[in-house]
Amino acid sequence: MEIGSENMDVPVAVEMDDAVDLDDAVIVALGCNDKGAWRDCREALEAALARFRAEGIDLLARSSWWRSAAWPDPDDPPFLNGVVIVRTAHDPHALMAALGRIEEAFGRQRGTPNAPRTLDLDLIAYGRVSGDLDGLILPHPRAAQRKFVMGPLAEIAADWRLPGDDRTAGDLSAVAPIGADAHPDR
Repeated sequence: MEIGSENMDVPVAVEMDDAVDLDDAVIVALGCNDKGAWRDCREALEAALARFRAEGIDLLARSSWWRSAAWPDPDDPPFLNGVVIVRTAHDPHALMAALGRIEEAFGRQRGTPNAPRTLDLDLIAYGRVSGDLDGLILPHPRAAQRKFVMGPLAEIAADWRLPGDDRTAGDLSAVAPIGADAHPDR
């Protein structure tokens, strides 16, 4: 069965094949705190994952969904977040464009920073690429500070190391200050 299909019996977390080299990992974070046209954020996120393949993005591993209070305004609706490790022939800029198309299809409106959103897709890492690639900064400059990113990543690849840093996803998850309340939504 395809991950992210209409059937909600899909396993929550899919472990990565041991043959995948974490140094080559392409990591995408997903988030939602405005269900938009969907029944709830879980359904929206599952539907987003189902669109990845049409954009040339194959899922290799996925975390469970994690819930946390909205940041920086905890009065906004809570977030549901997750992380996937993918394979794609897209270069980083083409991958960002594909992720943007998926966000747009889900009604993502870019306005006030950190406002509620129907879908947020962030490229966290593209292998060991590090630096400013014509405005695209990799790894994602704030990912290490976000428990709602590092927690789900540690769930599927605890030994992944942040490019330019020696800390693992497991290490970062334990100390990430933003979204410290993040936890698996079982």
